[in-house]
Amino acid sequence: MEKKDLRIVYMGTPEFAVESLKRLVEGGYNVVGVITMPDKPMGRHGSVLQPSPVKQYAVEQGLRVLQPEKLKDEAFVEELRSLRADLQIVVAFRMLPEVVWSMPRLGTFNLHASLLPQYRGAAPINWAVINGETETGITTFFLKHEIDTGEIIDQVRVPIADTDNVGIVYDKLMMLGGTLVLKTVDAILEGNVKTIPQENLAEAGELRPAPKIFKETCRIDWNWGAKRVYDFIRGLSPYPGAWTELHEGPDRAVVLKIFESEKRFSSHSLKPGAVETDGKTYFRIAVSDGYLDVLSLQLAGKKRMAVSDFLKGYRYSEGMYVE
Repeated sequence: MEKKDLRIVYMGTPEFAVESLKRLVEGGYNVVGVITMPDKPMGRHGSVLQPSPVKQYAVEQGLRVLQPEKLKDEAFVEELRSLRADLQIVVAFRMLPEVVWSMPRLGTFNLHASLLPQYRGAAPINWAVINGETETGITTFFLKHEIDTGEIIDQVRVPIADTDNVGIVYDKLMMLGGTLVLKTVDAILEGNVKTIPQENLAEAGELRPAPKIFKETCRIDWNWGAKRVYDFIRGLSPYPGAWTELHEGPDRAVVLKIFESEKRFSSHSLKPGAVETDGKTYFRIAVSDGYLDVLSLQLAGKKRMAVSDFLKGYRYSEGMYVE
């Protein structure tokens, strides 16, 4: 079968999923339908509907778009069946019911942003950086009942530099993901797929999960060591942002997000969370085995800024601390 004859249905929502769809379209593959999330209400009263990045691209390309509220809805399932897909591809979408993922004759495969079986879950890139990993990657695998557990088709390994934040790693994996999706489709077309059960790749030790990140997940614990706090900050930068409460006085605290920092190992007698600054060039926070020098930050209601700009307009008070 030629790639122009292979009927593909693509499923995805965020920017991360656009690159793989773009590669398919530009590569001349036959994308007969795109499934994405319903438009998201925006604005003060939710009166403005914001289409997903995948929908925006699909509409620009004249592709057929389906936006089901519920994936088990009979009308949606029938419309999906009418597309007569040979293969379905899922990139950063939702958990699919069996009636959907089992539909195509060649199956449904997913692109996941980790080296499975490690970091199964909704936020694999964040957690790999938060945990100080020096390597991550991308994986394609066929879907089955349990989420992120299907047999692996292919993987690409990617180093994580100590200075990389999650945004940098995200961009690397997004671009490589587009290449891997095409390589996987070609292998399926040619009948060259040799899948590997994830259990065969499980390394010794406990599997590391990648659960969804919520606001409280992003709060910094200043009792951690410098390396752990540093990794935590870059694992949440630039989005959603690690945060803490800056106590400016006995009865005044403000939320402070930290996007960039440097770790400094040294001994001191300060309590973790104590703030030191010269009021001009540095703003550092004590941790158990040293300090975190804050390089860029954002006060609640303000813009993100370099620490030098922050200090120009900020009045330091003795005994200031974060927690």
